[in-house]
Amino acid sequence: MQIPFLDLKSQYLSIKTEINSAIQNVLDNSAFVLGKAVSDFEAEFAKAHNIKYCVALNSGTAGNHVVLWSLGIKPGDEVIIPVNTFIATAWGATLCGAKPVFVDCDPDSYNIDPAKVERAITEKTKAIVAVHLFGQPADMDPLKQIAAKYNLFLVEDSAQSHIAEYKGIKVGGFGEATSFSFYPGKNLGAYGEGGAFVTNNPELAKKAKMIRDHGTLQKYQHEIFGHNYRMEGIQGAVLNVKLKYLTNWTFARRRVANKYKELLSNVNNIKLPKEMPYAKHVYHLFVIQVRDDSKSNNAELRNLLANYLTEKGISIGFHYPIPLHLQECFKYLGYKKGDFPVAEALANNCISLPMYPELTDAQIEYVCTNIKDFFNHGVESNHSVLNNLKAN
Repeated sequence: MQIPFLDLKSQYLSIKTEINSAIQNVLDNSAFVLGKAVSDFEAEFAKAHNIKYCVALNSGTAGNHVVLWSLGIKPGDEVIIPVNTFIATAWGATLCGAKPVFVDCDPDSYNIDPAKVERAITEKTKAIVAVHLFGQPADMDPLKQIAAKYNLFLVEDSAQSHIAEYKGIKVGGFGEATSFSFYPGKNLGAYGEGGAFVTNNPELAKKAKMIRDHGTLQKYQHEIFGHNYRMEGIQGAVLNVKLKYLTNWTFARRRVANKYKELLSNVNNIKLPKEMPYAKHVYHLFVIQVRDDSKSNNAELRNLLANYLTEKGISIGFHYPIPLHLQECFKYLGYKKGDFPVAEALANNCISLPMYPELTDAQIEYVCTNIKDFFNHGVESNHSVLNNLKAN
């Protein structure tokens, strides 16, 4: 059996008629940049998150940049960011000329650890970025308290957490502003690049609209510095169609996650993702940890399992194999291996299993059976390397 990591073709085929009609409408009206399809999507996406304003952009990275740019983050400022995230989170700070200051993650939620945020604050700190990683919201209440105590901006990176909930409230409105990504593989994905900025602050929304369109609200009248971060009309049309299905797709993702948890609950060598009591997880990714408690570094065991699953036709992913503080581009910050032990352990231990709404029970069972087979007998029979590991 061949199981892809995600199956965008199956999703497209299920809504093909609507998608093709929406795209044809954009072509017929030649509304290729912004336009009605985009403005309609902005209204519906804001409504889906109970937020007043949505500004559609051409990528989630643009969203990270515009969020901090609109708040006035500038060279010399510091922005606290979780070290366990995709690098685009950090670009929001660096593109503003600010310094990213990394903080380790909580070992259960994989999100930024509020207990470690306060010690990272300096007189130059201006903002805290809360990333809702893998589909699970960060613990926002303590972060809000810290931000208020030190008069800092709190912003959200919800690239992986469309319509996720924190204590029954949709993400997107807990801080000053929030970025979203609509990269094709996201829970709500465009057919190309796409992103958004959302806020309840009308002045920030106005500024974000100006930034995305060369610093103007009226053609050729440029009031502030800006960029070209406009969403294409076709992407707005696609997202408008797909948004109608997001709630059902999210329900299906949670079904897949629950099935994985049920079938893998008795496998001693893995740690399953934990849904925190304050969160409604939307499972953009289903990330397990591979563990041998007698070892301090499980990277080799993880890699053996990854190879075994690949040989069985199961596509997997690593999120993320190199934490941000160990990336070459951030060498100038002076961090070293060992500075963020939780994130470094996750980088060694984690495997992301196939996760998408269209996964069938038979496919999930095939993945889980092969994981169990690996730990029951596949390790010894196929990978002599592990025998060496166990002998040490």
